[in-house]
Amino acid sequence: MRQNKVYTLAALVFLMPYCAQAQSGFPSKPLHILVGFPAASTADIVARQLAGKMSESIGQQVLVENRAGAGSSIAAEAVARAGADGHTLLLSTIANSINPSLFKVSFDFQKDLAAVALLAETPGLLAAHPSAPPSVKDLIAQARANPGGLSYASAGTGTVTHLYGELFNLATGVKLAHVPYKGSGQAQIDLMAGHIKLLFTPAASVLGPIKAGKLIALGSIGRDPLASLPGVPTLAAVGVAGFDAGLWFGLNAPGATPRALVERLNQEAQRVLALPDVRKQFASQALQPIGGSSESFATFIRQETEKWARVVKAADIKAE
Repeated sequence: MRQNKVYTLAALVFLMPYCAQAQSGFPSKPLHILVGFPAASTADIVARQLAGKMSESIGQQVLVENRAGAGSSIAAEAVARAGADGHTLLLSTIANSINPSLFKVSFDFQKDLAAVALLAETPGLLAAHPSAPPSVKDLIAQARANPGGLSYASAGTGTVTHLYGELFNLATGVKLAHVPYKGSGQAQIDLMAGHIKLLFTPAASVLGPIKAGKLIALGSIGRDPLASLPGVPTLAAVGVAGFDAGLWFGLNAPGATPRALVERLNQEAQRVLALPDVRKQFASQALQPIGGSSESFATFIRQETEKWARVVKAADIKAE
């Protein structure tokens, strides 16, 4: 009899998580992941990988909705105002940590959206024309000797490529002049033509010209050196503070979402990120799976938001 009681107790312990899941009723309908960028964007690719794999395991469809505009603020606000039942989620990006310093938004990204998981990063790169200084050390020395004499291009005022340049100025004490373009395409063309010397950009967009010898890579932006560019150091490794995170993508829920649901979603995200086919697909898009706890993601969001607020204030950046 005593042995039967032990078996019964063990069975109850084993079934407790499943009972709790049944009582919560989650998920009771399809989930929606809102993306603040168009279809086929990197954010969209991350969301669709996550949605497809989640759909296979949670017993409900996970649908991706593209609500592009306002640097992802439209999508973020919709999720912030959604019911806190775990069925409406945001594919957040680095833009969400920048926007509060540039625009008037009607929600608080840190309070009105719960951090679920940091999903992935794609590295950035400081790319240069071959006639530019050949290293970060040489670049800083030349910029200090001739303030404003070197210029960097960006995809536009207030974009992350602009803020990377101003972060570089702030971290090194130099003054690189900013030349904004309307999008990164023309900026890259002018960089290869030598009309501009420097460009902060997602690494994937310039790997081809770098390997062809049309551009050089001075330093990467992210946690680790780029395997595709051996010998190119991270900016953080050569002493430029603040460049230890690339362009990131995360998962957020409405702020009042119960902690148990946040953790359930976090565990599901961790499972998806560990799948070999997901990691292979991410690698093909120059994406690095990250993962980690919801708490670590919340801390990361706070640090990123504070960092970009300092940069925007120091450079007196006004959104156009």
